[in-house]
Amino acid sequence: QVRLVESGGGLVQPGGSLTLSCVTSGINFKLYALNWYRQAPGKERELVANISSSGDTNYAGSVQGRFTTSRNNPWNRLTLQMNSLKPEDTAVYYCNVRARGRDFWGQGTQVTVSS
Repeated sequence: QVRLVESGGGLVQPGGSLTLSCVTSGINFKLYALNWYRQAPGKERELVANISSSGDTNYAGSVQGRFTTSRNNPWNRLTLQMNSLKPEDTAVYYCNVRARGRDFWGQGTQVTVSS
């Protein structure tokens, strides 16, 4: 059974930082590209960052230069370091993997950026 569990969300002031983690099980972690998505109230889910199995990364333009994703293969862990947070970054953040012909999602973790 494939499971993804996010953690690390919370309330932070504008300009602050948070680190999200996603721990996976049920897949051979090192073989898969992994993604971070977010969904703000009333908006569609959007891709925030992607990391390939070899560690290459891509970011949405809105977070480029502020967010960094990385992976720790021995620990089956995906991380999203978020700096210089803005109110518009407020959303539920999800990790995602496409494996065995389908998408798997975590339960999400809430990030709220507000003063």
